[in-house]
Amino acid sequence: MKKILFVVNTMGRAGAETALIELLNVLNVPDHKLYLYVIMGQGEMIGQLPSHVTLLNSSFSSQSVLTRKGKRAMVRTIWKAFFRNGGYFRKLGSVFRNAREMKKKGKFQFDKLLWRVLSEGGQRFQESFDLAVAYLEGASAYYVADQVKARRKAAFIHIDYPGAGYTRKMDQGCWDRFDRIFGVSGEVREHFLSVYPEYEGKTGVFHNIVNQETIRLRARESGGFSDGYEGTRLLTVGRLTWQKAYDIAIGAMKLLKEAGYPVRWYVLGEGDQRKKLEKQIGALGLSEDFVLLGAVKNPFPYYTQADLYIHATRFEGKSIAIQEAQTLGCPVIASDCNGNREQIVDGQDGILCELTPEAIAASVVRLLNNEEERKRLGRTAAEKSTVQDQELKMLLELLA
Repeated sequence: MKKILFVVNTMGRAGAETALIELLNVLNVPDHKLYLYVIMGQGEMIGQLPSHVTLLNSSFSSQSVLTRKGKRAMVRTIWKAFFRNGGYFRKLGSVFRNAREMKKKGKFQFDKLLWRVLSEGGQRFQESFDLAVAYLEGASAYYVADQVKARRKAAFIHIDYPGAGYTRKMDQGCWDRFDRIFGVSGEVREHFLSVYPEYEGKTGVFHNIVNQETIRLRARESGGFSDGYEGTRLLTVGRLTWQKAYDIAIGAMKLLKEAGYPVRWYVLGEGDQRKKLEKQIGALGLSEDFVLLGAVKNPFPYYTQADLYIHATRFEGKSIAIQEAQTLGCPVIASDCNGNREQIVDGQDGILCELTPEAIAASVVRLLNNEEERKRLGRTAAEKSTVQDQELKMLLELLA
């Protein structure tokens, strides 16, 4: 029996966690026992964990990390991690070093400040695994590299590594201890190698697992918009974070409203930028025009009921939301940035544009005024298929 451990930071409702669930589903193969350890011991998607996967956390909260209760639970987890396993001065030192590094770069990110505390303060397991997989960068990678006993180790990178603020100083040589490193797209791999060119020989591409059949089935379930709006609906799915550039999208919505277009923009997702975005929306008089609906369990009916899907982000790894939108035949407008440009052929299965309010608004107007192009983009997107056999082979080869 081959034992495989997956480690992830949280099980919150986000793209990487969705891809992990799909990967665990298809890894239900004979003579393989799967385990999951969640660094934060928290997240609402834990209810979707397949029955053949054993959760190793001694306790777990299904609270979202974005709710008030969930944030309090996170604080408790961080304190427990600080005092568990000793090494207090080393943990404090990592916080100060990371803070200094972030200050130098002018970009302070609270989560990355504490990744070392969480990885060193995680649960320790005496069991040895045949393969340990860090499914996210940050705490998961540090934990698998330093705290897990395994014959082979693999890691997944889901973002533009330097763009997200990671540095060699922060990583402290952790990537030396992995046998394989997978970027979820070719661009993600190249950006990682721009920081670590010495790992080119052990770095490959492992595309996110997307179950198109399940997406299409769930899109037929009840749900979706309930406000009775009769104009054009624009949709974006993603966490309310700086990366997702909703501040730019709100500016584009302002231009569309001033031009008199009957459109309403909806966002599915939660995040730490909600209050800031609500303030911007209110100041621009867009309270009825740019609607933050929060996170939902089944986003797929919204895709099918929307007229356009917009993914205007500052950077990406490989967007699950774009793949979902394309699977359901949505015409997609996306910013021309890392990750997005690998998923969209401009003018064939979507539109790529600059990340400015003017360019986004102009792209929306272009498709509103050209129904035939809008339908053609949606048809071509829906014909794209995901292939996963090769990806699974690359992972299981590590058990040989």
